Amino acid sequence: MSVTFPPALVRSLDLLRCPACRAGALTADRGALRCPVGHSFDVARHGYAGLLTGARATSGDDAAMVRARERFLATGAYAPVRAAVARLAGGSGPGRAATVVDSGCGTGYYLAGVLDRLPGARGLGLDTSTRALRSAARAHARAAAVSWDVFRPFPLADAVADVVLDVFAPRNPAEFHRVLRPAGRLVVVRPTGRHLAELRSRASAMVTIDPDKERRLHRALDSLFEVAGTERVEYRMPLDRAEALDLVAMTPGARHPHRAEPESGGPLPGRVTVSVLATAYRPRLTDLGSCI
Repeated sequence: MSVTFPPALVRSLDLLRCPACRAGALTADRGALRCPVGHSFDVARHGYAGLLTGARATSGDDAAMVRARERFLATGAYAPVRAAVARLAGGSGPGRAATVVDSGCGTGYYLAGVLDRLPGARGLGLDTSTRALRSAARAHARAAAVSWDVFRPFPLADAVADVVLDVFAPRNPAEFHRVLRPAGRLVVVRPTGRHLAELRSRASAMVTIDPDKERRLHRALDSLFEVAGTERVEYRMPLDRAEALDLVAMTPGARHPHRAEPESGGPLPGRVTVSVLATAYRPRLTDLGSCI
């Protein structure tokens, strides 16, 4: 059976390198991606490429979590956060032809927002969750998606990205730096201690926010990046019961949506505070060698 490769994936092949041997670029061949040595990687019928090799990382994004995330994000409740990501990512100017890599892309919601702001750009999302990648592969006509563990060296060539996104996702600073062009930018979004505090106090499934998070973030990035600008996005958001349950269910580590039920038997909050910091970083010049 012939396989039609998603156009966005074809346009992103020059970015990719074989994760098994690092020997060279991947090409589309008979329904798979192949490297010059002969390693082969399937392209799922849902449109994403399966590049993850060896022991697979355990992803918290199972089918139920992804469905909850899709429902919640479709309400537009996080649209101001997505807009801030797009503004910071588009710092080099709207319309510039650019390559955007979203590390831990989930369903591709934030990547799609950036691509909308940069009409000439192409996007590539990386994530371990195959269920989330099904959504990411169709999130935007110019977005491709591949399965990958972002804690490992990325299956990407050096200095290919104009923008790297890290939105509520694990970070790999050395790889962010390696794949970014010298004039590129890294956009990192993380919650403050006020984020969803009203709901977190009622639902045991919600993850706690480490008060030392900011200091650890800057310590991890400081040797490789310098801050170009930060936006604080904070607003009060109305929340009905179904939205509250979805918000808890899409939280990493929340395997059972019924755990959103308040411990005391009282009602879930009707309004919550959304509070995040979004920072754009510039790569520092370093003597670090390539990781791939």
